[in-house]
Amino acid sequence: MALQGLTNRELAAWRVSFQMLEMLRNRIEQQLQADSGLSNADYTVLALLSEAPGGRMRPYELCRVAGWEKSRLHHQLTRMNSRGLVTRERCGSRGMEAVITDRGRSALKQAIPGHAEQVRRLFVDRLTAEELDQFAAIATTVLDGLLTDPMLTETGQTST
Repeated sequence: MALQGLTNRELAAWRVSFQMLEMLRNRIEQQLQADSGLSNADYTVLALLSEAPGGRMRPYELCRVAGWEKSRLHHQLTRMNSRGLVTRERCGSRGMEAVITDRGRSALKQAIPGHAEQVRRLFVDRLTAEELDQFAAIATTVLDGLLTDPMLTETGQTST
């Protein structure tokens, strides 16, 4: 029996994908919190900033790369700023940049080994090299479709 217009095959693929992503996200979050006190969102922001030139990015660019809404990033940066992991610095006459601090770099450096081990254990090691390449290709196809979906705005929110 089809549910809401999806065939049994489509529904099974969707459900297992959704469950896998949720479980991975939860396990990664638990590991990061336990090992470093960082949330997955903290880790994402710190990793992106650490890879950016000068450890700084404009918020709109962080939103785009992380796939987040503006309000989510604003609240995340506020929390991280209060913990000394990032700062906000003026750029130009009206612009602002998020900047990783030394404390943020240190926290990221502490978190990377455990995070990498957990990603390897929960995801990478369960697939052959060929399956990993296939998974990346499939995920890229879905992601590219999401990024070019005409129903989405620049911030990733659904148009109303």
